[in-house]
Amino acid sequence: MTHTPTADTVLEHGWVYTGTESSPVYGGVAIADGRILSTDPDEVARVAESATTRVDLDGRLVIAGFQDAHVHPVMAGVELLSCDLSGCETAADTLAVVAAYADAHPDLPWIQGAGWSMDAFPGGTPTRQMLDEIVPDRPVLLENRDHHGAWANTRAFELAGITAETADPADGRFEREPDGTPAGTAHEGAMSLFGAVRPRPTLEQAYAGLLAAQQHLLSFGITAWQDAAVGEFMGSPDTVPVYLRAARDGALKVRVRGAQWWNREDGDAQLGPILARRDEVASQCHPDQLSLASVKVMVDGVAENFTAAMHECYRDHHGNATENRGISFFDPRDMARFVAALDREGMQVHFHALGDRAVTDALDAVEHARQENGASGNRHHLAHLQVVRSEDVARFAPLEATANIQALWACHEDQLDTLTLPFLADDAEEHHYPFGELVAAGARLAAGSDWSVSSPDPVQAIHIAVNRRSPHNDLPPLGPESQRLTLAQALDAYTQGTARVNHLDHVTGRIEPGYYADLTILDRNLFDLAPADLHTARVDETWIGGERVYSRAEDAA
Repeated sequence: MTHTPTADTVLEHGWVYTGTESSPVYGGVAIADGRILSTDPDEVARVAESATTRVDLDGRLVIAGFQDAHVHPVMAGVELLSCDLSGCETAADTLAVVAAYADAHPDLPWIQGAGWSMDAFPGGTPTRQMLDEIVPDRPVLLENRDHHGAWANTRAFELAGITAETADPADGRFEREPDGTPAGTAHEGAMSLFGAVRPRPTLEQAYAGLLAAQQHLLSFGITAWQDAAVGEFMGSPDTVPVYLRAARDGALKVRVRGAQWWNREDGDAQLGPILARRDEVASQCHPDQLSLASVKVMVDGVAENFTAAMHECYRDHHGNATENRGISFFDPRDMARFVAALDREGMQVHFHALGDRAVTDALDAVEHARQENGASGNRHHLAHLQVVRSEDVARFAPLEATANIQALWACHEDQLDTLTLPFLADDAEEHHYPFGELVAAGARLAAGSDWSVSSPDPVQAIHIAVNRRSPHNDLPPLGPESQRLTLAQALDAYTQGTARVNHLDHVTGRIEPGYYADLTILDRNLFDLAPADLHTARVDETWIGGERVYSRAEDAA
């Protein structure tokens, strides 16, 4: 007698993109005990009759759940609950939101928040006087969208003791007025000089931030992520207890891999505590739920404030070469040594490498680790990759380094066109976000958002990966057509590609029997849309382990 499998949930009458085939198949998905039972149309139809729950897809598309390979959920959630400037497009809008927030919170000793856009202000550097006019009596400190810079009023500078005589730190700088007085904007490590006086979020606020962020990300179909900096990150509260509490309380729905922050001041002394923390979490949590087996290494800064590490010097406003090639936060030889030590201990390294010189140095470190330790299978990955030389593109596949792309950035927009490209080499655009070139060279892709730097919506990022232009302006595509990805390539990067760097590809990232039923349901079949219309799709439902954890219909009710 043949045993007929039973399903507790069946999704039917829709399109299913399993990730193992080149295009979706019409049918459905059968789920049992939180895992995929079958995607075979005949078997799904057979078991549907006895399923406890039947969901009519009505022609919608089911994919493996999106996974974000580079995101900062806890602090992004805290920012959602503070002075959130991410929706502001102009200087006037930004100042109005700050003023309204200050008026609504008269008892706060500091006004803090984040999300202002550099391209809303001349040169990307707003002044202290702008804030003084609306909040003269309390300190104000607001980080920009990429979190590589902060804007402060005069009172904040006074309380921090930052004056014309304060030297720029080695890893950052202040914008200054002619007499040397700080003008209002602090870049990179200069932000840390406010650390002794600015209030930090409490653990309760961080916990609330994590839960707010999780709900926000679930609404975009994200079922797993790699937190790009856990622990005490640039003055944030320690986020590891926040995650452990959420896991213990049953509030952590998504699957999380955390990249522990490698502090550039602490050197080798931090290796032992990092390994101990990895093991502590492993003793309390299943690795499919929460793991700290990655380390974040920030190699350089960002191009728009001229701190991304470049091979060629930045140009000035007249197009002449300067002596500035950006900032390398680590000596390349030292980085190669400690990366090899991390690799030897089974730790994955998650590099922030934005400029082409940073990419070279990161790949050199991976190569050195392989020479020292052999092929480890730790799945090191390089995030951002704004500018990459062709000779380095060719190194990813042989080194088994994954390209962790933030596709939403790969288009012409004001910040790129006014604050970045004019100050780089003439051919810089050809090497900007070279996704197609990486794929052609055999590199593996993962995908993420860097939220709260930019929107966490994978659909919008996929649209730009395929089109190389934003649907919100009429600017031409960025770079040559060869840098575009196909829809399947972009989808796979956001699902199975990220599952691989999260070491979850044996149970997530594709829709296969035995895998977790971590699924995203979109309101339409992406493969039926013209490329220019991809951005119109929306996430209807998000499922994790066979449980519906988000419904757009219920959210709107």
